Formats: sequence, C-alpha cells, structure tokens
Amino acid sequence: MFDTDELAREQGVVIQEIGQAEDTPDDIIFDHLQATAFPDQPLGRPILGTAKHVQSFTQTSLRDHIAAHYFASSMAFISAGAVEHEKMVALAEHAFAGLKSGKEITPAAGSYGGGERRTGQKLEQAHIALAFKGLSSLDEDVYAAQVYSTVLGGGMSSRLFQEAREKRGLCYTISTFGSSYRDTGLFGVYAGTSNDDLPELMNVVAGEMISVAETVGEDETARARAQIKAGMLMGLEQASSRCEQIAAHLFTYGRLLSTDELIARIDAVDTKAVSRVAASVLKRSKLTLAAMGPVGKLGSYDRVAQRFA
Repeated sequence: MFDTDELAREQGVVIQEIGQAEDTPDDIIFDHLQATAFPDQPLGRPILGTAKHVQSFTQTSLRDHIAAHYFASSMAFISAGAVEHEKMVALAEHAFAGLKSGKEITPAAGSYGGGERRTGQKLEQAHIALAFKGLSSLDEDVYAAQVYSTVLGGGMSSRLFQEAREKRGLCYTISTFGSSYRDTGLFGVYAGTSNDDLPELMNVVAGEMISVAETVGEDETARARAQIKAGMLMGLEQASSRCEQIAAHLFTYGRLLSTDELIARIDAVDTKAVSRVAASVLKRSKLTLAAMGPVGKLGSYDRVAQRFA
C-alpha cells in the first residue's frame, strides 16, 4: 500500500493544485477568511493543506493515519440512482469486510475568533470577504438564515446585487455565502471591486445587512423561499448531489430528512424569522475580514467593523 513512486507523484499533483488555488484570489480568499474566523483549529485549516505538509507525508505516516481514523463505526456507505440495494450491500460487505471497528473520534468543537487578514498582492481587483459567526446546522433558525442570505445576496434579484452592481456599478461580482456545521457556522459576503470603490461598497454592504432586518417584505421572502427550493430540487436530479445530501443528513441529524420535510421547513420561514436572524447576525460576533489586492482605501479594521455596529 502506498507505493513510493506513486506517493511522490500524487504529492506533486496535490502541490500543483495548491499552487493553482493560491493563484486564484476569488478562491484562496475564502481559505484566508476561514483561517481568521477559526484560528489555530481544524475548522480553520485549508482542505488542500499546505505544500510543506503534503511534502512531509510518508508511507508510514499515511498508514498510521488510516489506522487511527478509518473505522467501520465512523463510515457511511451511500449510493443513489439506478442501484439495487441487495447488490450494493453485497459489494460493500466484500470491499469493506476487513475494515476494523474502533473508537469513534469526536471532532474538536469550532471556536469562532474573528479579526482580519490582508494580503497586499499585486492584482487588478480588490477581493473582499467579510463574515460573522453564523448558525449551526442544528439551530432552528438555520433555514431562516438561508432565506436571509438569498434576500441579501443570493442572485441577480438580491438587494446587494441590485444596489451595488446594477444601481451603483461598484462591482462585477457580489454574493453572500453561509456555512453551517454541527456546532457553529459562518455567514458572510464576498465582492470583487476597485480600490477606489471600496469605501462606498463597504457602506452599501453594511447598510443592506442592517436594512433587511427592518424592511424585509413578504414578496422578497417568498421569492427567496422559491429560489432555495428550486435549487435544492434541481440539485437532487444528480445522483452525486443526492449522495452528498444523504451523507450530510446522516452525520448531522443521524437520519435522512425527506424532501417533503425540507420543503416544509423552508416554507415555514416568514418575514419575522428573516428579520430576527438578520438582526442577530451582526450582534453574534466580531467581524472577520479577509482582503487581497489593492486595498489601501479599505480603511482600518476598526473603521470597517464600526460600519456594522
């Protein structure tokens, strides 16, 4: 297992992938944001790792890692599409019969930190990602947070897209994003703009985040619910997406949530819930800010954070 030549070849491939990500600012900035939001812990580390770490792998270290972490009790075997259950069970038994049982490892709880990371890289655009502590997957308001995210920055009809791009021409790309884990989460905004437009863009982002709590309407909420449901149902047309959803449900809830149940949870979100979540996000934590490129006119961290106070 883990032939020396094959291991060296794959290390080279992964290191090339890391280099490609680092050359893509609208990709790597999210690694910087995650590391700043969750410092010095697994949740803040890049999925690809670092080139130095990948180069350190040996046959022995990989075998030890598998022996310590890969157990039948911590594994789920999932299939979707044109499959026959009994055949899949037989295949799983044949392929994984030798997998040992072991003590399940409890992941370290996520601890939100916040702060900033700026990279003065020579780029054409300034890339900005800012975030606050979000909701966990088990929070009853997690679906209201999805609707809030869609109203704020989920597509061309969203408030941020309309105000920042269509009306003011401050950026080409602007969107919201959210990550929910078992014990914590992250909610934020990403945009690419010019150094000169940074101050006005930050004012727009802060203003719209605050405004949604006070002015969100039923039409916006209904449109966001429909958009979320449409995206979910379209995603389920792919077998790989179904497998990912099943895995996420099993490891988060311990069971599979039906499509009808998911739709019901989304439909239950009303304007009061969206307003409540919108108001709570800015109060939940200190700001996390990641910036790359020409960002001299962004202002100090304290000055940016004050806009969201």
